Amino acid sequence: MQKTTIVTKYFLLTCFFSFVLQQTINAQLVISTPNIGFSQACASQDFNTFSTTFVFSPDTAVQASNQFSIELSDASGDFSVATVLFTTAPGSITSSPTSLDFSIPETTAGEGYRIRIKSSAPAATSSGSTPFPAYYKLQDSPFSINNLVSTGAYCTGGSYLLTIDNPGNGNNDSPLLYPSLTFNWFKETSPTTSVFIEEGTSLNVSEEGTYFVETNYGSCTSNSFSNRVTISEAVSGEANATIASSLGNPYCPEQGFTTLTTIGGNSYQWFKDGIAIEDAANQMYQTNESGSFSVQVDLGDCSAAGSIELISELFESDINIDETNSMESGETLSIMVTTTANNPVFEWYLDNTLIVGENNNTFNATEFGNYSVVISETSGCAGSREYLFNITEAFDAFPDVAEIPNLISPNGDTINDTWILPQQFVSGTNTEVTIMTNQGKIVLKTNDYQNNWPENGLNLASINQVFYYIITTVDNKIKKGSITVVK
Repeated sequence: MQKTTIVTKYFLLTCFFSFVLQQTINAQLVISTPNIGFSQACASQDFNTFSTTFVFSPDTAVQASNQFSIELSDASGDFSVATVLFTTAPGSITSSPTSLDFSIPETTAGEGYRIRIKSSAPAATSSGSTPFPAYYKLQDSPFSINNLVSTGAYCTGGSYLLTIDNPGNGNNDSPLLYPSLTFNWFKETSPTTSVFIEEGTSLNVSEEGTYFVETNYGSCTSNSFSNRVTISEAVSGEANATIASSLGNPYCPEQGFTTLTTIGGNSYQWFKDGIAIEDAANQMYQTNESGSFSVQVDLGDCSAAGSIELISELFESDINIDETNSMESGETLSIMVTTTANNPVFEWYLDNTLIVGENNNTFNATEFGNYSVVISETSGCAGSREYLFNITEAFDAFPDVAEIPNLISPNGDTINDTWILPQQFVSGTNTEVTIMTNQGKIVLKTNDYQNNWPENGLNLASINQVFYYIITTVDNKIKKGSITVVK
């Protein structure tokens, strides 16, 4: 009976340990090395989604609260301070194999990253994936160096400093705005090949050649590269100084001032059409004009000079009338504007009020007043030109007056400024008109009177002056009288 009891106890103890061992085996989880479906992770603002696939076993070991995480190593593949890229919701992954998507941080930059998979319930960690290059391209567009000037020069025994522009010209997205980025400088060895020079935000050049710089994104291709700059050694103490226009050449003046920039030097003097521009003594000069611009650059032990024919793209136009015009009441004045503007729009104004419905390049004016026409170019170099003009009632030199006036006031107010005679005595009637001073001196004698006396000032004293006239018609009819000239 005692022997049976011992056997029973031994059997029960064996069953217990077998149960515990089985539970331990069931609780263990093995996660395979993650498989990555890419050779390099080149991310940017427009793209930052990558995928990995892994297997885990057994499925039954995964508890209801389990979460899988994707961790990223440092650039050398070390997981000591791993970065969690993605974590699943509790219990959302229960079967194997499975795929997960993830994104890399903006600070990622290196050639030897790896990822691994971790689970939380039960805790398990896979081995690291195969290494891969990974870069987040914070800046991925062309940028400028040397202020977009395509050349530079140094004196014999000297050097020329090339720098990345910050913030650059125009809409240039300078990579210097992103402090975490690094840069590689290159020198061209042929139109399609180049050699690495050094790292940094600038390059001191003492050897002739063509240079450029790229943002360091390792084996990832990008558009983050600079313009080329050709550096030369000054020959016979003189070098060529290229001039660049920030708005291009030709340029559109409606965009504002264009900035002219030349090579770097110690001092500068700018000229327009051969004449020195006052206070224009910097590496850059702003203008909204067209013309021949040149610059003299002091490089220290030598000098450089350059020029540019700057051309404005603003359209040409013309108008067929003068600024001041006249017409008789009831007449019409036809105005025409010609222009080279692309898709022009015409706006006509009378006394600063838009004339509704008038939108052609021609206009028939029937009213007196102050006019303007605005021509606007709506495509290409968008801009506008304005012409101002006025229309007044025409002066009638021979109005139909009934009486011979005996008083005039030549003060320039257009009222009684000249002696106006009835039409039967003026030009075309062969009437003789004689005007004398009160001392009998003849000041005017004509058979073709134009209603224009006095044409010049009479230098009147403080008192009014009296003149006398004799009018003799072709049939010898005579009229006499006096003319009082008042101040």
